[in-house]
Order: sequence, then C-alpha cells, then structure tokens
Amino acid sequence: MEDLFDTINVRDLLSTHDLTDQTAPLTAPDLRLLISRLEFHSLQIKSKVQSYVASHHQDFASLFSLCNDAVSRTDEISTDLSDILGLISYRPIDNEVKEIIDEVSAKMKEARVKKELLELVRAVVEIGERLKGVKEALRDGRLRFAAEQLRELKKDLRVGDENASEPLVYGLLREEWLDCFEEIQELLVKFVESAVRFEKESNRVLVKYQLTVDGLDGIELRTVLEAMEVVGILDYGLAKVADLKIKYVISPAVSYGSPITFVEELNPGPEKMSEAILRMVPSVDDKIENVDGKTIYSGIIQVVKFIHKRICLQNGSWVRCFGRLTWPRISELIISNFLSKVVPEDASKLADFQKIINHTSEFEAALKEMMFISASDNKDARLSNFAENVEVHFASRKKTEILAKARNLLLQCDFAVPQEYTGKNPICKNDGMAVDSSEHVVDLLFMSERCVVTKAASQLMKLVHQILQDICLSSTRVAFEFYHAARDAILLYEAIVPVKLERQLEGINQVAVLMHNDCLYLSQEILGFAFEYHSDFPSSIKEHAVFADMAPRFHLMAEEILQRQIQIVIFNLREALDGADGFQNTHQIQQFESAKFSIEQVVFILEKVHIIWEPLLLPSTYNRSMCTVLESVFSRITRDILLLDDMAAEETLQLQRLIHLMLENLSSLLESLAAVNQKGKTEGDFARPLDDLIPSLCKFRKLAELLDMPLRSITAAWESGELLSCGFTLSEIEDFIKAIFADSTLRKECLWRIENVPL
Repeated sequence: MEDLFDTINVRDLLSTHDLTDQTAPLTAPDLRLLISRLEFHSLQIKSKVQSYVASHHQDFASLFSLCNDAVSRTDEISTDLSDILGLISYRPIDNEVKEIIDEVSAKMKEARVKKELLELVRAVVEIGERLKGVKEALRDGRLRFAAEQLRELKKDLRVGDENASEPLVYGLLREEWLDCFEEIQELLVKFVESAVRFEKESNRVLVKYQLTVDGLDGIELRTVLEAMEVVGILDYGLAKVADLKIKYVISPAVSYGSPITFVEELNPGPEKMSEAILRMVPSVDDKIENVDGKTIYSGIIQVVKFIHKRICLQNGSWVRCFGRLTWPRISELIISNFLSKVVPEDASKLADFQKIINHTSEFEAALKEMMFISASDNKDARLSNFAENVEVHFASRKKTEILAKARNLLLQCDFAVPQEYTGKNPICKNDGMAVDSSEHVVDLLFMSERCVVTKAASQLMKLVHQILQDICLSSTRVAFEFYHAARDAILLYEAIVPVKLERQLEGINQVAVLMHNDCLYLSQEILGFAFEYHSDFPSSIKEHAVFADMAPRFHLMAEEILQRQIQIVIFNLREALDGADGFQNTHQIQQFESAKFSIEQVVFILEKVHIIWEPLLLPSTYNRSMCTVLESVFSRITRDILLLDDMAAEETLQLQRLIHLMLENLSSLLESLAAVNQKGKTEGDFARPLDDLIPSLCKFRKLAELLDMPLRSITAAWESGELLSCGFTLSEIEDFIKAIFADSTLRKECLWRIENVPL
C-alpha cells in the first residue's frame, strides 16, 4: 500500500524530459498524453486497493464489529447517565451530603473544644493546687520549696507577658500568684529584718542565724537568703539592710577626722553559731587624722569582711548583690568626705598624693577579692579613677575658684575712679606716672603709655598672670585646665561688664571711658602673653595655648565703646544746635537769644566732655576724639550760616558776634588740644597741626571775617586762593555774596571774576 501513496511526478508521465524551460507552454499532444497516463495510473491504484481489501477482508470485518460494539456501549452509557441526571435533579442529594459533612465537622469541633476545656480545667486545677501548696509551705516554714514553686508558677502563668486573648481564669490565677508572691516577700523581709539589727544605742550590728517570725521557729538565715534568691527579690530583701548599713556603719567610718575601730564578736550556740556582733568603737586618740586614707580603708574592709562572712555567708552572688546596693553610695561618701578634701591646694604637692592613690588601689583590690565589687567592670573602680585623676580634680577645683573670683571681681566693682584721677592735671599722664603704683594706673605694653583702668580690670589681669605662672610649673593635664581657666576669666569681662553697665553706656560719663580703657588694656596684655609666658609653657600645650585671638575682640570692643560715646556727644550737640533754628533772623532779639542759648549749650556739653575725657583717655585718643566732636560742631554751624539766602547788615554782625562768642568760650579747650598736640611733637610722635585735625575750624574762623568784609576784599581773597585753602567752595562763596550784598553792577562784576578764577 505504500506504493499507492508515493508522489506522482508529472514529469515522468510526459514523453520528453526536457522541461528545463519552465516558461515554455505544453503542447496539445503532451496534454492528451498526460491525461491518458493519469487515467491509466488511476486504474492501477483502484485495482491494487480492491486486491488489498479482498486479501484483508477478515481484518476489516473484525474492525467494523468492534466499532459497532463501541457505539452500542456508548448508547448504554448515555442512557445510564440520563437516568442518573434525572435522579439527581429529582432528589438533591448534594444538600444532604453537605448537611452531613457540616454536622460531622461541628461534632468534631465541639469534641475538640471540650477536650481543650478539659485540659484547661485540669491545668487550672493543677495550678490552683500548686498555689495552695505554696501557701501551705509558707505556713509550715518550707521557704525554699515555696520559693521554687513560685518561680515555676511564674513561668507557667507567664507573669509579665500577659496576652489579651487569654482566658479570664489566667488573670485570676495571676492575681492569686501575686498574692502569694507578696506574702512570701513580706515574710522573707521580716526574717531579714529580724536577722540583721542595728542597735544605735550600743553602737553594734547584731546578726542572728536562728530566726523566729509569725510563729515560724528555727528558720535559718541561709534558708531565707536562698529563698529570696530563688524568688528573685534578693535586691529588695537586702535593700533596707544596705541602707541601714550605710547610715549607721559606713557613714561614721568615712567621716573625715573621726576614725572608728570595729570589733567582731561571736556567740556560739549548742549546735551552730547563733549570733555574730560587730561593735563600733570610737578611737580614744582624737588626734588621729586620715591623711592617707589608710585608717578609713581598713575600717571599711573590716565592715565588708563582716558582711561577706557573717551576713552573706561567703556566698559570692549574695556578696555581689550587697555590693551593688551599697558600693555607689560608699564610693560617693569616700570621695566627698575624704578624697575630695585631700586634693592638694598647691600644684607642688600633687606628688605627695601618690600614697593615697596606692592605698586606694589596694582597698579596691581587697573588695574585688571578696567579690564586693566587680573585677571586670571598670565603673566599680570609682575611687581609683578619682584618685588617679587627682590632677584634673585639682585643676578643675582651681578653675572653679578662679572663675568664681573673677566673677566676683567684675560684679562687685563699682567702676568708680578716685578723685585724684579726675582733676585738670591728673597724675595718670605720661609725665606723672613713673612713681604712681595705684591699681588704677597701668602700663600699655605696646603703646609706651599709661592709662587709668578700673580696679576690676587690674585685679583680673593680676589673677590671669598668676594662672599663667602656674601653667609654667604644672603638668600637661593641669596646664590645659589652667589655660582654659585663664581664657574663661578674661572672657567673663566681655560677658558681664557690658550687661552690667548697659544703662551707663547710653550716656556721657566716666564709666564708658573707663570701660574703653579696660578693653584697650586687656587687649595689650593679651598680646603680651605670648612674649612673656609662651616659651615657659609645657611643650605639649604650646601649640594649643593661644591667646592672641582674643586681643582683637577687646581692641574692637574698646573702639566700639569710644565711637559710641563720640556719637552720643555729637547727637547731643546736634540737638542743642537744632534750637538755633538754622541761625535765621538773628537781627531779631528773640532769635538772637535763642541762637546764643544754643551756642552756650554746645559749649557746656563740650566742656563736660573735656572734663570727663581728658583725665582718663590716652592723649592721642583724647585728641582724636575731641577733634572729631569739634569738627562736627564747627561744620554744622558753618553750613547753617552759609545756607542762609538773605542776611541784613545787622544780621551779619550778630552772626559774627555769635561765632566770636563760641570761639572765646572754647579757647581754653582749643588751647589744651593744641598743648596735647604740641606735646606729641616734642616727644617725637607724629602730630599734625590743629587746623588739620579740625578742618572746619579754619573755615569757621574765616567765616567770622567774611561777615563784615567788603565785597572787593571777598573777591580778592577768593582770587588769592585764601578762601579755597580754608575749605570754601565756589558755590558757597557765590551764595554768600548773593545773600549779603544787593544786586548791583559791582556784585555782577565780582561774581564774574570769582567764576573765572582758575582753580
């Protein structure tokens, strides 16, 4: 049969095989030949199929029979399925099955819940019986058994780890457990209080080993301590004993200057030791001093040995518990009552403190050996740490004292100056200071001058100098503390004084000038520290000990205070000149008197400033500041007069009179300034003429001349350059001429000449 299904190649049916040209059309004979051969081939296939079927007739018959059986069975299955579907649709058996399954599930769940409830009830009953057994054990004196049962019940009831979804009965059982816990805790504490007693009258500690409490006889102290440890209340149970031990035994033992001797006594019973006593016997010799701490330490070691052997019964965990309760307070008492008091007052005595350091280390080693303090936790070595850091404590205490002293100096100083420094010829000038040793007179290191300062500033600097001298003789750690103390002491001036003198700085007074001098003096001294002390500082702090950064702060503060004073003075002078109303209409008597009063006020203010400033400020500073103030006054008056647009002849005379009045009243002030300026020249300092320091003074004087000068003279003075050298401008001269002289040919000519003068 495989041959029947082979592919028929059309090319084989043609007469020619030259079919390479696929585009060439077939001829009619080729097509007829092809058709006849296809028909012949088809007949061959049919013949082969018939012969094959005939030869396999039996196989085909069995195959058809099998197919017929399969069809019959399919019909039967279809009929049965139809019957089943009909049955199901008529009776809903799935609902019945579901109901049965639900019922079975409910029964099983109910059985499971009942089983769990039964187990819960059994557990509750068991726990209840165990709690009842704890109470019975407490009544029978079986403390260890009761404590162990409570510990196990705590785990079973998950005390401290409650869950909101738990049955209510667990909460009730926990409450009952807490009642039992409080009962055993109260009972054990009573036993401890009964075991260890502090008899203040007889100065002794009594420890009993056979105890009787609430009808329970013959309970041993060891049993009580074991029960407390099992329950987990050892800290609580020993807390009161520890407190009383500190109060009645340790505290007297470490009291500075009152040594106590401890004597241990034992009272043996018939079978076992019944009592142990620790007596405290005050020393007969009151002259014994705990200079090196050996007496204090030996006494405390006796007490700790008694605790270790007689109270804690040589049990390491109990001793450690007692140590945790008492050591922080014991160490604090030793530090506050002994170690802190024997810290040397002088840096030269620090080496003598080594003996105390050795005794302290030995003392803590003994406590570690008895397990009273931890051998691994460095926090328990408090005394050694304090003693070994004695240099820091010494420096810290000195620093506190230094800053307190500096603060008191600054707060208590009234910033008043003795009368001898406020006269017209004060001794604080350069020619009179050589023999003056007052605290108010100091040298300025880099200015070759002396000035008056407050007592607070001079004493503060003496204090700082003493600190710096101590730095040169101290160890590195102490030197660092002293260095910071010196800086902080200086900075206290900046923090305290400006706030303290805030109101005084708002006015014209000596306080502001003194504060300026203080800041200038402090800045000069700070700059000198590097030259005076730095080379003697310990080498390890030379790179860090810097003071020069503070000098500019105080120098700037001094300049700010001075400039603030100058501005306050100028403001007051301007207010006084405002009363002159621009010096208008001074030919009227009322206006003239008003202007005259303003001039007198200005003179009064300037004299007041002169009296305050000259005795206290450095000559150069006084000269510069006063010239600044005078410049503001003369320039203001000159400007106001030159701004007048019309002046009568009588008015010019009155203005001239006012100028002469002012110059006359200020003559002494100007002479003193000239004298100070001349003194600077004679001493070799660079000093300029007074007219250069007060540019408007020359202009002011020349204005007085111009007020009664003829027009031609004014013109000639401008042409000669005299007026220009005095500070007048072209517009000022033109406006001045127009205000005084009426319009005329001469005025026009003079104005033309003035305008055409080459400048």
